Amino acid sequence: MNRSIFTNLAVALILILVQVLICNHIMLFNVAVAFVFIYVIVSMPMSMKVDWLLTIAFFMGLLVDMFSDTAGLNALACTVLAFVRRPVLFAYISKDDHTKAVTPTVRSLGFSVYAKYLFTLSLIYCALVFILEFFSYAAFREIAIMTGASSLFTFLTLLALDSLIVAKQ
Repeated sequence: MNRSIFTNLAVALILILVQVLICNHIMLFNVAVAFVFIYVIVSMPMSMKVDWLLTIAFFMGLLVDMFSDTAGLNALACTVLAFVRRPVLFAYISKDDHTKAVTPTVRSLGFSVYAKYLFTLSLIYCALVFILEFFSYAAFREIAIMTGASSLFTFLTLLALDSLIVAKQ
């Protein structure tokens, strides 16, 4: 395996610990939660084989589920996120030989494209999590508020995290 894969897995374990120990216990204005661990899924190279990415995403979500008592909710949302990230990116940029091997960061995509990509994936993930958590149309207003607030909070947190990681490299 590639050294960068091992680095990404180490970052994944650290972000899972941060999610479980810190972020799951912070709820901004009682509606917004930051899901920092999805940064690993979002930032994996596009050249990575889909089956590896789906496996890594599933087990990341499963680890968060085990410590969060959410019974497969994050595992499903992470797997879906890993599946849709490539089509989401190619919705914002043209698909050519250069973009097939890109690693999504602010530096490689530019702020505008990366921000759209990151916010779309944050929105998809948060919508899945809260729809599955509430599993009721009666709570539509709460689902919409929590999805919007958590998507924005997650987006801003991941944007800051990406700028920190890219600046160190």
